[in-house]
Amino acid sequence: MTGSGDKAAVEWLVSVAPDPDACRWEWERNPHGVALLPAGERWDVLILSGELGYPTLDVLRRVIDRPGPVLADFGAARMGFFVPAGTAARWLGTGVRAAGRGTWIVVPYPGRLAGGVRWLVPPDGAGTLTDPALLELAMHEAAAQLARDTGE
Repeated sequence: MTGSGDKAAVEWLVSVAPDPDACRWEWERNPHGVALLPAGERWDVLILSGELGYPTLDVLRRVIDRPGPVLADFGAARMGFFVPAGTAARWLGTGVRAAGRGTWIVVPYPGRLAGGVRWLVPPDGAGTLTDPALLELAMHEAAAQLARDTGE
């Protein structure tokens, strides 16, 4: 852990774990620095391809001071945007996987490099999440820019 922000982020994340102490123990001892946490309690995760996710994150960063937490997986093929719990059950967009209640997410320890999964925007510990409507608008803008760039 590198600071009080990381400690707050850890506490916010483990608050959804069935056994927070076991989650902390796993993070400390797992050589990959990851733990499985259930979605659908405090947050859901919308998973985009890296091709769309990175430009979407760029758009979000231009319009808001700080988006909610964002993960990238192995090779940045996929990105997960943390959104309010319940979003997954209502999400209708195609090409986006929605992880909500009943699913588990591989989550790296905040403030530490983990094997394969990393934070692009770490949790702030205060529970900041990305508004799904704003995320959808950012996705549309990013997709339009990609289409312009590829001449489609």
